[in-house]
Amino acid sequence: MRKRHLAFGAILAAGALLLAGCSSASDAGSDSTDGTGKTLTLWHYEGEDSAMGKAWAQAITDFEKETGAKVKFEAKSFEQIRSTASQVLNSNEAPDILEYNKGNATAGLLASQGLLTNLDDAVKKYGWDKKLASSLQTTAKYDDKGIMGSGSWYGVPNYGEYVEVYYNKDMFAKYGVEVPKTYDEFVAALQKFADAGVTPLAESAAEYPLGQLWYQLALTKADRSWVDDYQLYKGKVDWKGPELSHATETIDDWVKKGYISKDSSGLKAEDAGTAFIAGKYPIFFSGSWWYGRFQSEITKYQWGTFLFPGAKMSPGSAGNMWVVPENAKNKGLAEKFIDITMSDKIQALLGNNGGVPVAAKTSDITDEKSKDLIANFNTLTGEDGIAFYPDWPTPTFYDQLNAGLQELVNGSKDPAAVNKELGSEYQDGVDQIVNQ
Repeated sequence: MRKRHLAFGAILAAGALLLAGCSSASDAGSDSTDGTGKTLTLWHYEGEDSAMGKAWAQAITDFEKETGAKVKFEAKSFEQIRSTASQVLNSNEAPDILEYNKGNATAGLLASQGLLTNLDDAVKKYGWDKKLASSLQTTAKYDDKGIMGSGSWYGVPNYGEYVEVYYNKDMFAKYGVEVPKTYDEFVAALQKFADAGVTPLAESAAEYPLGQLWYQLALTKADRSWVDDYQLYKGKVDWKGPELSHATETIDDWVKKGYISKDSSGLKAEDAGTAFIAGKYPIFFSGSWWYGRFQSEITKYQWGTFLFPGAKMSPGSAGNMWVVPENAKNKGLAEKFIDITMSDKIQALLGNNGGVPVAAKTSDITDEKSKDLIANFNTLTGEDGIAFYPDWPTPTFYDQLNAGLQELVNGSKDPAAVNKELGSEYQDGVDQIVNQ
């Protein structure tokens, strides 16, 4: 989740995969980085004022200067790419390179369909594996079933992301709330705001924020083995166990206590984020991708961040990836562009504008708030605390999780019924992937 998922498509037969791997599109000029007279078609969905948007705009300038090629950049919304990827990438309309979401249900699915280029040779050529921590490589590699963590490289991330607590320092001071250091202190802070008539958590159940909070609550009771079972299918997930029971029961409890508004059932991520920007809520639990926007748009109060108290793991991963479609016409140039985004210059630019670079030199990061953002990420990666996202296990689980949490928030189902439904949907999706 940042976010999200790709609708499940038909898996191509082994013969089709073999043909895709041997197609002329994958062979013709795949190593060429001479861009004279050529145009690289590039898609991504980051805002032009975001850290990634700023860094990649500079990367385009550098790429054109270094290669002699022109870049045809086409801004796409996430939904445009999400809803049409399988069809577009399986046609002559495929771009040369695009940003795509990572995980079994997204990049893994396309890789298993033979729609993405195997990047193993490019990784070796450019040494990207030496720039990425092992935990950040998990989502770049997929096996023949599209399951992440092993197999070949099908994408390259150049930024990281994770979920943390954003808080309004002015509201904390006004209501005498200290920054919590333990889970119990966090709950006490929520109660103190509620007692003062303030709903503490900016939330959205129609999109990803509430799902991320739900997963974080499960992680307070979980260990790495549980995450591997949930995300990588290494063992059976018990939907009546302490991890998921605690998560769903706590969300239900927090709605009843007024920590989460019942109105959040119909709100989207943008609604929650802009409400926090406007100073209407003291706390917003969401991803590092909001950081740069908050830096530029929050002007009326002071704000800060901290990792979720009482948990050694948090939702997060390497960021969305650059992928090269199997039908790309300029694969060598696409790989060269990826390498430029991994350069010291672009990594530093990303880091100093509110992003989380994966290969920046510490001395190149000069912005103080950015140092805090990156330090929290480094804390998580240093403790093996990156736990991926709750919707990743199956292509349909993003919508299913949101729907289940909406039912929980509006009171149409109790926690046990929600977990029973989610557990069944989760297992059905996992079985389709594992048994394909």
